[in-house]
Amino acid sequence: MSEDRWFEDYVPGTTAEHGPLRVTEDDVVDFGRRFDPQPFHVDAQAAAAGPFGGLIASGWHTCALMMRLLADEYLSPVSSLGSPGIDELRWRAPVRPGDELTLRTTVADAVPSRSKPDRGLVRTGIELVRQDGTAVLSMTAMNLVLRRPAG
Repeated sequence: MSEDRWFEDYVPGTTAEHGPLRVTEDDVVDFGRRFDPQPFHVDAQAAAAGPFGGLIASGWHTCALMMRLLADEYLSPVSSLGSPGIDELRWRAPVRPGDELTLRTTVADAVPSRSKPDRGLVRTGIELVRQDGTAVLSMTAMNLVLRRPAG
């Protein structure tokens, strides 16, 4: 993250792209073995004969890749207070080894907190897009973000 961003910097309607991030076969298989050991995530030979015709990343791996880009390039360490959750998570297309993924963010709204005036809630439309323009993941993120300090 090259800049400090505060609640006021997340302007509704603003769209940006972040990344890209390249997916490797080793990463797909390692994540699959550790967290989602289905054959189409961990075994190239079995995956080739399976429903996807080859290895694909776990949807949870895809979420982790999205989070890496979100944390590195969209959220700011000076103001991010975490998240109360996400809405409408969808895995729209498989992610394969060799794909390059770009994060597309659109600020849906930014609402100041009524009970804690030092922060607000930012809702962001998220798409993770591979190199051919296909969205592989979509969701709405909610993030608590500090307001810019006075002065």
